[in-house]
Amino acid sequence: MRENEILEKNIVGEKIKSFKIYSSEIPKKASPGQFIVLRLSEKGERFPLTLCDWNKDEGWIKIIFQEIGKSTIKLGEMEEGMVIMNILGPLGKPSEIRRFGKVVFVAGGVGTAEIYPVVKGMKEAGNIIKCIIGFRSSKQVILEKELGKIADEIIVTTEDGSKGKKGFVTDALNEILDEEKIDLVYSVGPLIMMKVVGELTRKFNVPTRVSLNPIMVDGTGICGSCRVEVDGKIKFACIDGPEFDAHKVNFEELMTRNRRFVKEEKVSLDRYLKAKD
Repeated sequence: MRENEILEKNIVGEKIKSFKIYSSEIPKKASPGQFIVLRLSEKGERFPLTLCDWNKDEGWIKIIFQEIGKSTIKLGEMEEGMVIMNILGPLGKPSEIRRFGKVVFVAGGVGTAEIYPVVKGMKEAGNIIKCIIGFRSSKQVILEKELGKIADEIIVTTEDGSKGKKGFVTDALNEILDEEKIDLVYSVGPLIMMKVVGELTRKFNVPTRVSLNPIMVDGTGICGSCRVEVDGKIKFACIDGPEFDAHKVNFEELMTRNRRFVKEEKVSLDRYLKAKD
């Protein structure tokens, strides 16, 4: 096997793929909550993906990603046996894994892949785990069975009602917070979702962590692209995070920063798709 070779490729949802990749070093040092940065070619961009799983004895890491922009579409086009040019990691601070009591995980879309290793760690630490995972429709639902084997309760929501409860993850979260005392909420997903989760848990005075996904380049704190305001101070998600106190994050500023290259991203994607035709 070659370093960064794709060992397994699976389609796990609509435009969502899972890769198991050979890595001799990353699995030895990986911890829940950490991520990697990939580059597919000499002129390709560097982009981060959170580690979903790994095995240090067998020497592999697992990522789950959605094909949205040029880089993730190109990644999804790769096949088993092909080699990813560069993978840097593990990066970021690991999640704080300890016994809190009752922990609710709230994930949206492929954010579900990000919570998987944290859920495993929290369960092993003796916590009671509830998972709320939300998707647009049943076609995007991932890791329901895998999380169901670990969590004490799992709730699936879909916006169109095609699977589980119709509505949003925050609707299900509100019901839980109304009914019982929760010691920690951990959320990963679209920024607007995490913002609303934080606003909701603030009302119930429940400590809440979010794993942020700002635009990132080098992943080592040099470029400053991933900076975010937390409690009035500037932090870098790549080295100070990616996890932060949801009640202290300036989500409005972060959402504005994440939209700053929308036009350029569209132009790049359109050119790539046109060249393929």
